[in-house]
Amino acid sequence: MKNENGHYNDSDIQVLEGLEAVRKRPGMYIGNTNEAGLHHLVWEIVDNAVDEALAGYCDDIEVEIGKGNIITVKDDGRGMPTGMNAKTGKSTIETIFTVLHAGGKFGGGGYKVSGGLHGVGASVVNALSDWLEVRVYREGKVYYQRFENGGKPVENLKVIDECSEERTGTTVTFHADATLFETTVYNWDILYKRLQEMAFLNKGIRITLIDEREDERKVSFHYNGGIIEYVTMLNKNKTPLFDDVVYVEGRENDILIEVALQYNDTYNSNIYSFTNNIHTTEGGTHEEGVKQALTRVINNYGKNAKILKENDDSLTGEDVREGLVMIVSCKHPNPQFEGQTKTKLGNSEVKKIASDVFANGFERFLMENPEAARMIIDKCMTASRARIAAKKARELTRRKTALDGFNTIGKLADCTSKDPSISEIFLVEGDSAGGSAKDARIPKTQAILPLRGKVLNVEKARLDKALANEEIRTIITAFGTGIGDEFDLSKLRYDKIIIMTDADVDGDHIRILLLTLFYRFFRPIVEAGHVYAAQPPLYSVTYGKTIKYVQSDEELAAYRATLPANAKPLVQRFKGLGEMDAIDLRETTMHIENRVLKRITVEDTMEADKIFADLMGEEVQPRRDFIEANGRFAEYIDA
Repeated sequence: MKNENGHYNDSDIQVLEGLEAVRKRPGMYIGNTNEAGLHHLVWEIVDNAVDEALAGYCDDIEVEIGKGNIITVKDDGRGMPTGMNAKTGKSTIETIFTVLHAGGKFGGGGYKVSGGLHGVGASVVNALSDWLEVRVYREGKVYYQRFENGGKPVENLKVIDECSEERTGTTVTFHADATLFETTVYNWDILYKRLQEMAFLNKGIRITLIDEREDERKVSFHYNGGIIEYVTMLNKNKTPLFDDVVYVEGRENDILIEVALQYNDTYNSNIYSFTNNIHTTEGGTHEEGVKQALTRVINNYGKNAKILKENDDSLTGEDVREGLVMIVSCKHPNPQFEGQTKTKLGNSEVKKIASDVFANGFERFLMENPEAARMIIDKCMTASRARIAAKKARELTRRKTALDGFNTIGKLADCTSKDPSISEIFLVEGDSAGGSAKDARIPKTQAILPLRGKVLNVEKARLDKALANEEIRTIITAFGTGIGDEFDLSKLRYDKIIIMTDADVDGDHIRILLLTLFYRFFRPIVEAGHVYAAQPPLYSVTYGKTIKYVQSDEELAAYRATLPANAKPLVQRFKGLGEMDAIDLRETTMHIENRVLKRITVEDTMEADKIFADLMGEEVQPRRDFIEANGRFAEYIDA
């Protein structure tokens, strides 16, 4: 709810440096100029509104995509200060929108906690827009200023109307500069997901998204339960071990820690951490502290309650996280980010604070809910037994030497090169296609592993069961990285792992089974961009002495249109890889210069977790819903 106290004046706005070179090098400020960079403009303005909410002065935020992809962000905060800034000699509004690193987030007292990751904010949005308008409702007046041509003020800030004394807030409207961005069309789904996430992370705030383009739509996010409701949503299509979501909250030295968790009956853990609303995808000290406390508290409770025997081995972190869905949120007045993508919290003091806050609250939950506590300990103990069994099974997957190792790896035809940077492995559907692929390959750099039938669905199996599957053991051994706590990406034997299946329903199923295996057991391989899907052609078209391979019916029609009107080309439909001889396969799907590969990427781990759980989990309805919602996007359907 709004905080009625607290100053936010012109003196709170501190200027660090002038706005320069943003238009010349936009990637330095917003990451890139593709779709992600475009949406970053929205996040910068919304972050300012959320900062008002974090400070206790804003309840409602509205984001509107207008016709022509014009963005408007409204909030009911205090309204930006409208007086003159002593350091710039300009109005504070003009300073905020034209001077880089000018704002209330740099020690001026405007905000204790800020969601802005880099603090570039409104000025960068202005610099990268055709035009931008700001309206401020404050002290019974409506202030207005317009900027054009990359942030140049058209005129000085002026009062254009009056409003009630009670009405306060800021409205920013802008249009991204099409000469700087690859696209200026906003994606509803991207905006929907991020704004919903912000609403979950800031309980009580209402965030509304409106689309005024062709398909008018509106949605409002308002979660009084905050991250409790977030965990409930993430567990929606799973079976929780117990009804309640565990919630722990605590503050120390102006650092707020919130944790919500619930166990389900699956075998994967999904832990998502945030700092000042930023998704810390690489984790950090807040996540580390909570994880350590989770392991310690469960072990202590299990032993004190005599569920774990004195001679039992302690449960590991891997054991206590099986089937866990957890959100960790940290609000910090001075977060320090590190890591490859600057999304890892590095503040050392947070680890102990997060650990203490969570341990105290979680211990209380276990003491007050002995039945739920017993369910958690039982699941962790089962996971521990499976881990020990998996460790024994894993011994079978360890590669000894090239001589005695690969002679035992199924039907793998390995490449002769030992240089991973030029080596690639094709996972091929069926022995028939595998035989053709072996004849078509370049033996020095291309390895072929034919797959016998469908790989085990690891979404429904623990690691020990997966390791009992011969196909999976063969894949693990061939990759050379190991799995689980032994995984080492540097030992990957192939730069490219290429899934090569038929262009039909069975081929799609095998592909998704392999992707599920890779995502659950080899996620760093996927995240590092080593996994690809081959795109075998659907047709070969012979006209005269020319043979043309095409990927789709649309491409076939386009090629036919280039031929003479009376031409009668020979069109062959490939129903499967097994129908292709070695020459066809080499020229269309394996030759580096001719082939088409699709790299499998993971841009959003939370969404990926949900999709794999929905598609490959025990529940049927989520799978049906996904197919009904996304079937129209299928590139081909084989009758």
